[in-house]
Amino acid sequence: VVDDGSLSPVAATGARVVRRAVAGGPSAARNDGWPLARAPLVAFVDDDCVTTPGWLAALVAAAEAAPGAVVQGRTLPDPAEADRLGPFARSLWVEEPGPYYQACNILYPRAVLESVGGFDAEAFPHVGEDTDLAWRARAAGARIEWAPDALVHHAVVDLGPAGKLRMAARWTPSIRLFARHRALRREHLTRGLFWKGTHYLLVRSLLGLALRRRSRWLALWLGAPYVRNLLLRGVSEGGGPAAAPFYLVHDLVELVAVLRGAVRYRTPVL
Repeated sequence: VVDDGSLSPVAATGARVVRRAVAGGPSAARNDGWPLARAPLVAFVDDDCVTTPGWLAALVAAAEAAPGAVVQGRTLPDPAEADRLGPFARSLWVEEPGPYYQACNILYPRAVLESVGGFDAEAFPHVGEDTDLAWRARAAGARIEWAPDALVHHAVVDLGPAGKLRMAARWTPSIRLFARHRALRREHLTRGLFWKGTHYLLVRSLLGLALRRRSRWLALWLGAPYVRNLLLRGVSEGGGPAAAPFYLVHDLVELVAVLRGAVRYRTPVL
């Protein structure tokens, strides 16, 4: 267990605790921990997650069935905190393998970690470090296996409106991933350019807004899919139609953060 500079020292029964005097972020913390492991397989889980019975056995079984492979498990919001889900909440859903290969629930052969040098704490100290590691492992020839029975429950945190917008604004450094890994761009970006499908719909809508004086019908055709998306998110993510203005502001903040990253890392991503 790596204690990344917490104010109250962590105690873990039956586990070795590595305490960092100053918090360095998940990359540095994990790099302090995994080299101390003695086993040929290293499984990662985060402090805002709870493993379910059989989690580790399922990861190991998948790893033994595919020697040398990286194994990703399934992650869902903690059902005990489901009442906190809503438009201002943060949690995590990983219901299929990739493309981000989150380290809250993943297993690496120690040999793979050693061959690629672990997490890149200098380039990705806080955001994107797990994705970068997995894509470097893939580039080195490692396969990715999926273990749906290796289930982890992720905490549900109500950030509030301001906190959710701050979270949207923090994605600028993660765009470095697309500059470093062209395969990630090819496999993941919507229409080869957009980080999220919602960004594509938002840009369409903004274009329609700019062209509304020339053709109202064209503006309607360009903007209607995004309006529909906002209303559907009010149903699926919470808040109903009244939350649509917040989702719009959230998407605008996120799009600006991505644009900053695209300029900073000189890579075409929206």
